[in-house]
Amino acid sequence: QLQLVESGGGLVQPGGSLRLSCAASGFTLDVYAIGWFRQAPGKEREGVSFISSGGGSTNYADSVKGRFTISKDNAKNTVYLHLSSLKPEDTAVYYCAARVDYGLDLTTYEREYEYDYWGQGTQVTVSS
Repeated sequence: QLQLVESGGGLVQPGGSLRLSCAASGFTLDVYAIGWFRQAPGKEREGVSFISSGGGSTNYADSVKGRFTISKDNAKNTVYLHLSSLKPEDTAVYYCAARVDYGLDLTTYEREYEYDYWGQGTQVTVSS
């Protein structure tokens, strides 16, 4: 079965940190770009961060730039999103998704309909 499984979410105080993981099973990530998306209550899902298949190129939404870091370990078939300096407005369900990487500019990889596989999501709550 081809699937992505997120983990690492939880409750954290403002200013705190979390590391989210996105593990693939049934397929290998070495030809896939990965996107992290999030959906806050009452809001549309938005792209947060993206990484190329080889891990050499990354892109971030302005709202998380300088605070979140995406990385990819193809040997472990896993992508990570390190969240730091968390704010209450970062509260959301975080999803990872995979799409074939055609070597295009990552700014073009924000279109959700181009992603082939999605995880079930992991809740991140930032609250004191």
